[in-house]
Amino acid sequence: MTLPFSYDRLDRAAFGGLKPDERDYDAARVVILPIPLDRTTSYVSGTRHAPREILVASAHMELWDEEARADVHGVGLYTLPEMELPFGELEPVMAEIRRVAGAILDGGKFLVALGGEHSITAPIVAAAAERDGRLSVLQIDAHADLRDTYMGTPHNHACAMRRVLEHAPCVQVGIRSLSVEEAEIAPQLSTRIFYDFDMRRDPAWIDRVVESLGESVYITIDCDGFDPAIMPAVGTPEPGGLSWREMTTLVGAVIERRRVVACDLVELSPIPGMIAPNFLCARLIYKILTYRFKSPGRPLTVDRVAG
Repeated sequence: MTLPFSYDRLDRAAFGGLKPDERDYDAARVVILPIPLDRTTSYVSGTRHAPREILVASAHMELWDEEARADVHGVGLYTLPEMELPFGELEPVMAEIRRVAGAILDGGKFLVALGGEHSITAPIVAAAAERDGRLSVLQIDAHADLRDTYMGTPHNHACAMRRVLEHAPCVQVGIRSLSVEEAEIAPQLSTRIFYDFDMRRDPAWIDRVVESLGESVYITIDCDGFDPAIMPAVGTPEPGGLSWREMTTLVGAVIERRRVVACDLVELSPIPGMIAPNFLCARLIYKILTYRFKSPGRPLTVDRVAG
């Protein structure tokens, strides 16, 4: 057994409320990596609390999926402790995230990263692209995130997809907020944008999204890609966005027709006393895992601990 890092932690939340046991790491097909980065968020912050709140909420999910008629936790879901990130400049932070992601992927794991801000995506994509030259990226988001730099750093969350494009082409879905700079540069970049205001005019828009992707796909989901009516717990909410059913139908189609190698969920900013957004995130992660690993369902004994 070789973990990508080791910290002295007496206890930790685990996805699905499943007891973490380090002996299970080698056998697990899925590794959940909490990355509580919150350095460049603006307007409303708090994304550093998101990984734990998602894990706590996940302990209260049922693990049987009524749509797939499957319970996939038996493939092995291993939750690592939250990453301890270097202080100071962001370059060492990005390097450490890339190193850890690479170690997980080298173990043949399906990586699920829980942010934290959207800046975590580029180093993970870099690690995945090093190992798969066919990689493309699906971004579901309200914001284009195509600035080259913002507030003095190229690693700002507003630059997330500009950094991703240094490693893989992208398809951006649900976009409804971008600057003049981003609008002018977008046609010159290796990205295709499905704008929220008109993408549904094509009844087959989900097919068009899938067809725009390469053979291998990394999925990054910013929580503000959802309609804020169901996902208010974000730093920069924008009117419009995807419904729950649109989101699950889209990711289900991508997983069915492409090879999805890893994913992340970012930019949840938990609201004290409001648990629904946290639970939505947990359910979405498990939905992705169900689509990716579904098999004929059968009753399983689930060993849970409190979140």
